[in-house]
Amino acid sequence: DVTVWRDGFEYTLRFERGEIVGELEKRPLPKNQGKKTGTRTRWLPDLDVFTDISIPAEYFAEICKRQAVVNAGLTFRLLDETAPGEFSETVFVYENGIADYVAELAGEESLTAPVFWQAEKTGRDRADKPDYKVKLSVACCFSNKLSLAEYYHNSSWLEHGGSPEKASRSAFVSAVDKYLREQGKYQKNESKVTWADVEDCLVLVSSSFSTQTS
Repeated sequence: DVTVWRDGFEYTLRFERGEIVGELEKRPLPKNQGKKTGTRTRWLPDLDVFTDISIPAEYFAEICKRQAVVNAGLTFRLLDETAPGEFSETVFVYENGIADYVAELAGEESLTAPVFWQAEKTGRDRADKPDYKVKLSVACCFSNKLSLAEYYHNSSWLEHGGSPEKASRSAFVSAVDKYLREQGKYQKNESKVTWADVEDCLVLVSSSFSTQTS
């Protein structure tokens, strides 16, 4: 059941097994709620599709937290019904998004203070493809107690890293290698620094949003 509040009206629509049931209903909002906006979706898993619908609360908590991390300033509230009519509430919000998340992960004893970079670019995947816009952000620091790298695109966690991980590997290895060479830090016959060397003490989270994806 989907309910949308927009332009002074409430719209409701019901779906069953992927198909619309009934018709779109539209009714005006009371005057004191005329500026209300948002969407509410209520759903139950279909036993004909899902063999197990006992989804642990921890799963939803992880989803809410990841969404809060990459949507700076947006509050997610998880209500878990512990008894009929009784709920426990967990709130997830990161005012500065991934920057606050990295600071939380690293704690006060990190080797370096967290840093944050953000940029907006326009480009294309191939010469025969149209341009699109992308917003890029990354936060990181170094720690001798934690090693972690997480990558997100359009609010989705890239569990296997994808292109952002390849870019991070290349950039960090190149930058650290350049620094070591310029500062004369390499010992005689010492091999070039690798991603494994950098990753061992790196805490990094990157998030990107694009108007199209491929």
